[in-house]
Amino acid sequence: MRAAAPSGVDAFIDTFGDGYVELALALGVATDRIDTIADFAAAEKHGVKTDGGVAAGPGAEVLAELAGLIADGHLEVPIANVYPLTQVREAYTELERRHTHGKIVLRP
Repeated sequence: MRAAAPSGVDAFIDTFGDGYVELALALGVATDRIDTIADFAAAEKHGVKTDGGVAAGPGAEVLAELAGLIADGHLEVPIANVYPLTQVREAYTELERRHTHGKIVLRP
């Protein structure tokens, strides 16, 4: 991560748990810029956010801003694999392996 972000990491979202909050802290990310939806014990211990889920959805304005950043090449969203909706079971099987690097996309 340090090689990919030599100027430092500004924020960190943990969707996996298992030590990623501690990794963010080791990278120098401020606690108010760390959010976990997977490690509530670490959140309590270090005072980081636990915002997530449908209720915390970003809304249309934020999604439009993110889409613009992606379109302009300022934000990269790695795609690990694309599955047709008919192969949703295979997509979940890949996800369960917990070795995927990037997002899994279901295409209708």
